[in-house]
Amino acid sequence: MGEKTDRYAYCLMPDHLHLLLSPKESNLVDLINQWKSFSANLLRENGVEGPCWQRAFYDHALRKEEDIRGVAEYIVNNPVRSGIVTNWVDYPFSWHRWM
Repeated sequence: MGEKTDRYAYCLMPDHLHLLLSPKESNLVDLINQWKSFSANLLRENGVEGPCWQRAFYDHALRKEEDIRGVAEYIVNNPVRSGIVTNWVDYPFSWHRWM
């Protein structure tokens, strides 16, 4: 996704992925499809078999009053709410811009 997006946060959970981003030029659907294709090929090249993504994805456009940083903090705290870690900083598969 590199230079095609402004990235604010992500969290890769055992069974799903949260991304907080803003596409710069690309259509969000095209961007997600490119990511799913790239990552599926990478997994396949590394011996992971079977589908890794469901067909659809769920998006939520932030309203002006929604705080991007607050949503980022919600995303990185997903492993805490799931009981995987007690502090989000201990989870290696998450990041947010304000770390």
